Amino acid sequence: MKAMAEAAKTIAGMFEGKTDYDATAFKLAAETLRTKSGDALIAEFPRGSVGGSTTAKAEIDQFPDEFAALAHHVQTLAAALSRAADTAPDGITDNMRMKPGTGGMGSSLLGKRAGPTKELDPSEIPAEHVFHLMLQDCTSCHAKFRSKPL
Repeated sequence: MKAMAEAAKTIAGMFEGKTDYDATAFKLAAETLRTKSGDALIAEFPRGSVGGSTTAKAEIDQFPDEFAALAHHVQTLAAALSRAADTAPDGITDNMRMKPGTGGMGSSLLGKRAGPTKELDPSEIPAEHVFHLMLQDCTSCHAKFRSKPL
């Protein structure tokens, strides 16, 4: 989990302009997120492993399908970020940046959007938006499945 957090910080720093864009570092961070999510993340929390030194809540055993869906969705989004690094060797391009009206997925400040939402193909939306969607998945997962350390 620490490697995933560091990788997310690396990408965030580049999108926020706090660190210079480096396609190799961006790619490495995205690949870290991709390889540590999905089945690899699920394997970190086998059924019945709650307790001891883990901060996982009992809900991880109670709702394994929801946890798995989030873990796999993070992996899908991280793969899209990795592909974005391949197409931007010299810097963050305009097509990688979020634009007004990009928020076609997720929720509004007032709660869920009315009507059905269509899952977008991450390769068709800006990498910055993909990154924010991935962070939203991480936040959702932590809120439901992680207890705060004492």
